[in-house]
Amino acid sequence: MANGTDEAWWSKTKGLMVTCLIIWAIFGFVIHFFVNALDRIVILGFPLGYYMAAQGSLIVFVVLVFWFSGRQDSIDREFGVAEDDY
Repeated sequence: MANGTDEAWWSKTKGLMVTCLIIWAIFGFVIHFFVNALDRIVILGFPLGYYMAAQGSLIVFVVLVFWFSGRQDSIDREFGVAEDDY
C-alpha cells in the first residue's frame, strides 16, 4: 500500500475500533449502572435489567465480534490487504 492508502486504511480501521469500543463500553458498563431503572421494564416476564445482565450484553458482544470481523474484512478488501481465502 502507498503511504496515503496506509493512512486511509488506518483511519477506517481506527474508526471501526473506536465504534466497537464505545458499543462494548455501553453494554459492558453503562447498561449495568442503570439496572434498577431498567428493571421497571418487563419483557417476556423478565425485568429488562436482569435480562441485560444475564444474556443481553453477552448476545451484543457476540454480534459485535462477528460484525467487527465482517466490517474489517470489507475494509481490508477495499484497500487490497485482505488475507487469502482458503
